Amino acid sequence: MVPQHARLSSVLILAALAVLALPTLRAQQDVPAAPTPDAPAPAAAPAFPAPDPANFTAATPTKETINAFMQTSWGFDDSRVWQVQAILKTQVEGISKVVVLVGDKTGKQKNSAIQFFVLQDGKHIIAGDEIIPFGEHPYADQRAELQKRADGPYRGSASKDLEIVEFADFQCPHCKEAQANMDKLAVDYPQARFVFENFPLARIHAQAVTAAQYAVCVTKLGGSSAFFTFAAAVFDGQDGLSTADGATLTLNSSVTKAGLDPAKVAACVALPATAKTVDDSTKLAQDLDINQTPTLMVNGRQVPANAPYETLKQIIDFQIKLDGLKK
Repeated sequence: MVPQHARLSSVLILAALAVLALPTLRAQQDVPAAPTPDAPAPAAAPAFPAPDPANFTAATPTKETINAFMQTSWGFDDSRVWQVQAILKTQVEGISKVVVLVGDKTGKQKNSAIQFFVLQDGKHIIAGDEIIPFGEHPYADQRAELQKRADGPYRGSASKDLEIVEFADFQCPHCKEAQANMDKLAVDYPQARFVFENFPLARIHAQAVTAAQYAVCVTKLGGSSAFFTFAAAVFDGQDGLSTADGATLTLNSSVTKAGLDPAKVAACVALPATAKTVDDSTKLAQDLDINQTPTLMVNGRQVPANAPYETLKQIIDFQIKLDGLKK
């Protein structure tokens, strides 16, 4: 895994958010040319060609399972429609190839074909170069893992019924930008538990691990409230993390703003247990196949934290409905 910042344009957001089920599916254009600029966009859903029964040679997964997976993944977007076009046996026993046609009710986008391979366990697919959870409830295992292991500082509800876990790097500029979204979400979803997990990208951010260790010690000594004050100050002064000396000044200043003693925090940072806490958080991100910051996990569903705010709300509201929770 090569961690990288989330660099998603607004045009790509919805496709990438499907993730969250299908982040890297290769679309192949196979429909007539788009209308001329003067032609109005069709109001009706696109017409897909009838599936050929000869292309359904595999017993599993069923159309019902695939449609449930697609609905769970893309159901937050009312404009998206799809049709299962093929479920094919492959040369490997137990691995099936699935082809799905995807369209847009508004007619603003061309239809496309996506394909993925369902593995023998029936719970994962290979899409592009990614292994992704699959099934009627593809996020259940990740949700359970987060409820068990995401033990970072939190704000909001003590309940984990609606748990939104943020994986971030203090030196990541996109993480800094995402904090406006996080603050708004905390206000709009008071019933949610917002957890912060350190995911320092040490290969590209020389001071990220140190900042994460300071965050761990601020939480240990001052609790979650002190952490969020500290985190806001670090992100505000993020430019100071560009050098080792600047990082020391920035982090100590942020500790003071959180109402703690920099000397005591520095002593905590030197403890082996502090490094282990950061390593455990990083390991959790890796085990969940998170490879960019900032990333949110909304009851197990991966979402880029710096997506447009209304899109984030749309997805969270949909996940609340899926999980049978009160809005």
